[in-house]
Amino acid sequence: MTSFLDPLISFVSVHAWLAYLTLFLAALLEAVPVVGSVIPGSTIILALSALVPGGELKLQWVLLAAALGAVIGDGSAYWLGHRQQRKILNTWPLTNYPRVVEESETFFHRFGTWAVFFARFVPPIRAFVPITAGALGMEPARFYAVNIPAILVWAPAHVLPGVLAVSAFHQYFGVPHEGHPFKHMWILTVVAVAIVIGVTVWIHRRRNGGTVAEAKPRA
Repeated sequence: MTSFLDPLISFVSVHAWLAYLTLFLAALLEAVPVVGSVIPGSTIILALSALVPGGELKLQWVLLAAALGAVIGDGSAYWLGHRQQRKILNTWPLTNYPRVVEESETFFHRFGTWAVFFARFVPPIRAFVPITAGALGMEPARFYAVNIPAILVWAPAHVLPGVLAVSAFHQYFGVPHEGHPFKHMWILTVVAVAIVIGVTVWIHRRRNGGTVAEAKPRA
């Protein structure tokens, strides 16, 4: 994997705009129903954010790219649901994922407006709650009043761990920022940790039959 990652990072260091575009698209596609369930957006964001301490990318632009992608992705899904109303939940390709659609509805009924906030941090329903909120008639002002603050919390929560982890290795373990054959091993470590956490959450959800499906909606 290092042999693949090293030339990729070298390319990004010369073409930073491509990294920002990738961050934007990762955040956007992660918010698209169905697509967001299979795109490893969080892992991509975490991996690319690990390039900030070395100077390949700028923190403010990484945060902006991730936040803008999430806002446009969530907003597009919401407006699609808002225009089509509930029938969108019963059309392809959502009909291929009845369990996740049901979980999203239950999640929305259980937490109300706050479901839009909490869902930002709960895959895979993160990709389904915005369209569900629109389909169930949530007003635009209320949606954005919760969605935008959620994204402003979500973006740093996904970007800063990679930045801080690599910075810590640089500072406390004497790993140079540039010109060292193992400088990208710490980025691999950050990505590996993200993958392990993701797999652990997935296994936990599988063993427990889903964390949301058993919840009872409010009367």
